[in-house]
Amino acid sequence: MATATIPCDVKDMALATLGRERILWAERDMPVLNAIRARFAKEKPLAGMRMSACLHVTAETANLARTLVAGGADLVLVASNPLSTQDDVAASLVADFNIPVYAIKGEDESSYYRHIAAALKHRPNVTMDDGADLVSAMIFIALGRLDDLHTEVRGWAASLSAADRAALASDVVASMEETTTGVIRLRAMEKDGVLKLPVIAVNDAETKHLFDNRYGTGQSTLDGVIRATDLLIAGRRVVVAGYGWCGKGTASRAKGMGAHVIVTEVDPIRALEAAMDGFEVMSMEKAAPIGDLFITVTGDIHVIRGEHFAAMKNGAMVCNSGHFNVELALDQLADLAKTINPKVREFVDEYILADGRRVYILGEGRLINLAAAHGHPASVMDMSFATQALATEWSIKERGRLDNKVHDVPKTVDQWVATLKLQTMGITIDTLTEEQRRYLASWEMGT
Repeated sequence: MATATIPCDVKDMALATLGRERILWAERDMPVLNAIRARFAKEKPLAGMRMSACLHVTAETANLARTLVAGGADLVLVASNPLSTQDDVAASLVADFNIPVYAIKGEDESSYYRHIAAALKHRPNVTMDDGADLVSAMIFIALGRLDDLHTEVRGWAASLSAADRAALASDVVASMEETTTGVIRLRAMEKDGVLKLPVIAVNDAETKHLFDNRYGTGQSTLDGVIRATDLLIAGRRVVVAGYGWCGKGTASRAKGMGAHVIVTEVDPIRALEAAMDGFEVMSMEKAAPIGDLFITVTGDIHVIRGEHFAAMKNGAMVCNSGHFNVELALDQLADLAKTINPKVREFVDEYILADGRRVYILGEGRLINLAAAHGHPASVMDMSFATQALATEWSIKERGRLDNKVHDVPKTVDQWVATLKLQTMGITIDTLTEEQRRYLASWEMGT
């Protein structure tokens, strides 16, 4: 589908009016990003940059896209997850803001990678990723490993010369990575010596993981579960797999709603922290027979496997709030099931085991907070996307001086976002006196 001038692939342009309302509603709770957009519109720090962003296409992301375009970027936006797109938002970005968007909620695998190919064909100088699918494709192309690409990407890549394949990555000033899973993949590329462009780990900024991962994921995950199931959380045994920032937020929110929360972990320090925070900690093997609701937030593969599904009680519900659906071994569950009933509710699939027990998978094992709900609240994404925008500006200023590795967001960016966020909340904090500054900088003063 396309308008008269804007190439795109969205579900229905007739949804644009509703999408615009949603985008402008989110904008009201994103004051930090709004301030950056106003400055970007005057200074145009991204002028001349072709940008490809592979992100969750939500109302909050739409306001980031508007900010990048205000800064002068030539932007193409594609979805980073087949179930996370808000179709009305996608339509509005095309119709009202003239931004090419390739994203449809529920798109199949071929469509997903056809959209990734559209982002690559834009020949970006800057990329944004949420899970590193875009950069991974670039790296496979640059390495000549075309057989590792999806056929929708492979066909286009095969038409390029060897020089053009290499230039696809080498022409990138930097890539911003938004999520833990993506940073893990990118650090693995760096370790293996195949990362051919600089990456800014936006996910690791304190204004991102301390707030977005903890408060955003925590609230939106439970929101997704409740919308999908109409489940009363109070009194349930909720098993949270993983106690990183997303797991901490999810466990905390579930506890606040009256759940008995069990945490599973592989890291002894995080397991100890969960125990000290008042949660019951055990292995997934022990948790599987007693849990009512299971939520994975680890970023790893097959956290809940066939042996765990086989041990679950009748009526157990299982979902994932990590980036990829690989956290649940759904193929192993399918092998155990004698009957599979898709969509017994809109976002619920029923698996009936040989003995008649039923296990319910929510949101097809994909991000439950985006598959069944609206994702993180705008006020949280305000910080994350402000950091994204400023990290983009910083990386362009540093063009040519950044090594091909994963870089931290500059501390000054983190602190500026936090300071402005406090101001918009009407909160004032203390500042160091000159005496205090001297004391902290000195080694000569003791007791």
